[in-house]
Amino acid sequence: MAEVEERARAQERLLNRELSWLELNARVLELAADPSQPLLERVKFCAIFSSNLDEFFMVRVAGLMRQADSEMPMRSADGLTPQEALLRIRKRATELVKEQGRLWTKELKPELAAAGIAIGTIADCSDEEVAELASVFDRELYPVLTPLAVGPGQPFPYISGLSLSLGVFVRDPEHGDERFARVKVPETLPRFLSVGSDRLLLPIEEAIAHFLPWLFPGMEVGERAAFRVTRDADFEVSDEADDLLEAVELELRRRRFGDVVRLEIASSMSAEMLRQLMVGLDVGEAQIYPVTGRLDLADAMQIAAIDRAELKDEPWVPRTQSRLLVRNGHDLFTEIRRSDLVVQLPYDSFGTSVEAFVKKAASDPDVIGMKTTVYRTSEDSPVVPAPITAAEQGKQSVCLVELKARFDEHRNIEWSRAMEQAGVHVVYGYSNLKIHAKTTLVIRRDRDQVRRYVHIGTGNYHARTARLYEDFGLFTADEDITADIADLFNHLTGFARPQRFRKLLVAPFNLRNRLVEEIRRVATAAAAGEHARIRIKVNSLTDEAIIEELYAASGEGAQIDIVARAICSLRPGVSGMSENIRVRSVLGRFLEHSRVYVFEAGERRLHLLGSADLMPRNLDHRIEVIVPVEDARITNELDVVLDALEADNAQAWNLRKDGSWERLHPVRSEKPRPTQDVLMRRALKRTRVRGVARRPR
Repeated sequence: MAEVEERARAQERLLNRELSWLELNARVLELAADPSQPLLERVKFCAIFSSNLDEFFMVRVAGLMRQADSEMPMRSADGLTPQEALLRIRKRATELVKEQGRLWTKELKPELAAAGIAIGTIADCSDEEVAELASVFDRELYPVLTPLAVGPGQPFPYISGLSLSLGVFVRDPEHGDERFARVKVPETLPRFLSVGSDRLLLPIEEAIAHFLPWLFPGMEVGERAAFRVTRDADFEVSDEADDLLEAVELELRRRRFGDVVRLEIASSMSAEMLRQLMVGLDVGEAQIYPVTGRLDLADAMQIAAIDRAELKDEPWVPRTQSRLLVRNGHDLFTEIRRSDLVVQLPYDSFGTSVEAFVKKAASDPDVIGMKTTVYRTSEDSPVVPAPITAAEQGKQSVCLVELKARFDEHRNIEWSRAMEQAGVHVVYGYSNLKIHAKTTLVIRRDRDQVRRYVHIGTGNYHARTARLYEDFGLFTADEDITADIADLFNHLTGFARPQRFRKLLVAPFNLRNRLVEEIRRVATAAAAGEHARIRIKVNSLTDEAIIEELYAASGEGAQIDIVARAICSLRPGVSGMSENIRVRSVLGRFLEHSRVYVFEAGERRLHLLGSADLMPRNLDHRIEVIVPVEDARITNELDVVLDALEADNAQAWNLRKDGSWERLHPVRSEKPRPTQDVLMRRALKRTRVRGVARRPR
């Protein structure tokens, strides 16, 4: 009885993490369905919905399935067993996939066709176009296709994760023998083929299905249906791994053969073909997801990339802040030394801020050392070449590379080897503790002394995502902050435990306790009748202990505003528990990615920004850095951004206490106030007023 009561209490106080994530993807699908969005932007959101769902199944559903199969499955913080969570996920995911199929078939495809972007089938092709396709098939498709039949001496083939396949029944007309065969759709070719001088876009699997008799000469090709497998792509590296690089490479090889967690099939597939797949892949009914319409719409990103400016958002060119312009003999280090500086990407330029900082550090003859972290990066990012350049010039060059950044492991391994060959001191961190902090330390010999400069960001050093992800970055020469960062690097590269951080909040050392202290400070102010407010902007909020502290502060009368883009396990607006807490999510052309914390207790105001979300993994199992912002101009800038998020009535959703989300719309007397449009206009106005050159990056 006590267990039942405890479970009921947990469900009353917390929302399920996985179901909350599915509601994020529901909001993405709402944007795809929004007729006020440009057409190709809607197609883009439709593609993002599919790619998001793929990762969700590969990681979160896979983890729940492993828990459900364990001898002692544990309940989640909200009281659900893994089996219960999987049932609810299946129900909600099925609803969303069905809605996506309807949206694609009934709305997006017809509107694309009306705009001159027709997506069709073989039946839509003329005889001349079919002949053209036959030539393309013969030259480009036939050579790379490999039919794999199942029969005596031919076991069921291995099906790689996320690959699109055609299941085929093939019959020998002489002996009447029928077999199942699998034909993999090549992943190296575009998903949509241009037919008739761009008159029509034809899904590649349609062309393959039409010309299947070429692959089975002398046979009768019967049913053909598309299917797709999703495999467990999560992995853990043993805490006892001596060589982290070797251990990660081993786990990457294992990932390819992970268990099947989802089998997507064309809804038209026959029961007999489905039986063949279920037996061959060893999957049950709970893993089957019929799809009406097109499978794997993540590839619709190819359509979203079509050069039709009138069907897209107006391009945004990031701006350069006036202080970042090199003039009057001043350089970037001079400006940082003069006072702290903050940039908000992509409104501000990554190229003239973060990129300029690391490039300057690598080439400046007065710089004697640089240390940086790499969690996710890109081929065109300067963060990896900069340490190499620094090392080649004889400078002390250190790079902490997180090998376990999910789905970026291969790239990080390659970068690590390139840096090691150039003489960079590469450190891989710990097998049981991810390095998620985003920071660069520069040691420079100024005229009067050796001085340290630091960049601390909320986002990765990734040149491409810097144009799409909203993030803050703080540049400072503050002696306490730079000394803290230096101590942290020494801890991570050496064998020592930081004794005390002067200003930084660092997980897993003092971040959790410091955040709890600040929440309680606000609660105390509220209880005393003083001004008491908390403002939080994160990607996700799931930590049970932090949520309980926020409930307690709300109970004392503190006003709490939370912007959580993705997951939120906190139930807002519950009488007697969270009536003073408001939660919203903002989605738009840029992905809201920054983490900002503001605590107001009486006259005291503390602004923080950094890499950590409010999740157990961030607070307890990762190296995270949160930095206090003390410059009044910068704290005002953060307040302006938070004000815009809280005033949004066009790109925002409010979280209800039952876990559902309500999209906001301007009432008749209101003007739309989409946050990202507001901030773009603000950035434009700021650069126009100051006469700043606006060079695209």
